[in-house]
Amino acid sequence: MQAVLDRRPKLAALIAGFLSATGFEPLKLWPVTLACLALLILLVERAPDRRAVLARGWLFGVGHFTLGLNWIAHAFTFQDAMPHWFGYGAVVLLSLYLAVYPALAALGAWWLTRRFASGRTLPFLLFLAACWIASEYLRAAVFTGFAWNPLGVIWLPTGIAIASTLIGTYGLGALALLASGALFLAARRDFKPAAAMAAPLLALALWGLLAQAPATPAGAPRIRVVQPNIGQDEKYSAALEEAHFRTLAALSGAPRPAPRLIFWPEAAIPAYLDMEPAWRARLAALLGPGDLLLTGANKVYYKQADKGGYSETVLAGANNSVWIVTPDARLPARYDKAHLVPFGEYLPMRSILQPLGLSRLVPGDADFWPGPGPQSLTLPVAPGRPEMRMGVQICYEIIFSGQVVDAANRPAFLFNPSNDAWFGSWGPVQHLAQARLRAMEEGLPIVRATPTGVSAIIDARGHVLRALGPHHAGFLDGALPPALSPTLFARLGNWAAFLLLLLLAGLAIATRGSSR
Repeated sequence: MQAVLDRRPKLAALIAGFLSATGFEPLKLWPVTLACLALLILLVERAPDRRAVLARGWLFGVGHFTLGLNWIAHAFTFQDAMPHWFGYGAVVLLSLYLAVYPALAALGAWWLTRRFASGRTLPFLLFLAACWIASEYLRAAVFTGFAWNPLGVIWLPTGIAIASTLIGTYGLGALALLASGALFLAARRDFKPAAAMAAPLLALALWGLLAQAPATPAGAPRIRVVQPNIGQDEKYSAALEEAHFRTLAALSGAPRPAPRLIFWPEAAIPAYLDMEPAWRARLAALLGPGDLLLTGANKVYYKQADKGGYSETVLAGANNSVWIVTPDARLPARYDKAHLVPFGEYLPMRSILQPLGLSRLVPGDADFWPGPGPQSLTLPVAPGRPEMRMGVQICYEIIFSGQVVDAANRPAFLFNPSNDAWFGSWGPVQHLAQARLRAMEEGLPIVRATPTGVSAIIDARGHVLRALGPHHAGFLDGALPPALSPTLFARLGNWAAFLLLLLLAGLAIATRGSSR
């Protein structure tokens, strides 16, 4: 190992980054991630100049994202507009870009340490944790952002994830760097600073293990989550449309005396509900007097186009929406997805990329249009169910920390309909993990409905109360878990992580004279 570090530091960084991704779902080897980050710390500390620092941080990121995002290649097998093998190239190309962010974090910490702390070790570790916050926030924001698998997700199997209620997901990533820094110092027999860094983490772990979600009260709204097990290869088949509806209807069950909230997945039905009263009537027929159906279905827009001297109505665009359907076939509200998936729901730079043969992974020629952002929809009152507000985050939107709730109109819960059928085996469980962090951060329960799994009922502490695994048709019945009071993070948003960044930077400067 020592020979590899001395003679092949770039190879060591690449391998360490690759192994570090095993801390995420489905492997959950979070101690391996911490050890790999400690190795990155050593490689950056030994780097002779800023170019070497940047290269080692970037190669670490290339390995990290290439393994962690392997599920993206699976998505390309469900379309024929581009070669399926291009999916593997897409994973590597995306990783080459995303690796810029850990590289910038490493370079920023290296430069700040030499500028303000004369290259000392303890300040470097604190600066690195601070810079990691900044780099992950930028990764979630630049070019519309790609916030998948932030480092803090590795803490979910431990009690330390409870810190997300205070400092959010990006703050959790800084804690991972501090834990790795403590390992690094302990390996050097600098036990006093190592213990000082580890003690707060142990306190957080104890708090997380002891924290409990509030009990669900008697009389809480009854919910049913439907998972029809309709694969991506069948989803858009016109020949199977009626069979799919029958499956959804059967799994929704017969109406009962108590009112229910019934949740169907993203784009569960092909109908344009506001334009097709017959479809609304079919859905309403499934509902009892107090029931509501919350289902994914598109909202479409048309325009008049000049076709060589005559006008023709053509599709202009669409919203990826969630609709509320009542027993009397009304549509009292809908939510339009705001954070769309590049290359999935729209083609960036279409005028340039389409002539090159690139296309969207979702069928159709017209792009989806974004909605206005987080909103709370008011659910109609029913006997036995008080008026309540529901927040909605469709699929990919749930991964963006601090961007999922209308803070001025706080909902009672979040609904996260998704289509994870094209995410392979790693993607769905990683998606669920990130939804659990949103529940913890905001102190809100989350209901997830997906066509092929993982569908789940998640309480306000991020615990999965009930779940349906991949490739299984079924339903989840239960009571809606209660919300907590707004957490510190729910009140401050990502400003909480920025305050931690400033605290870490201040501590780095304050300790510059007390470390080797």
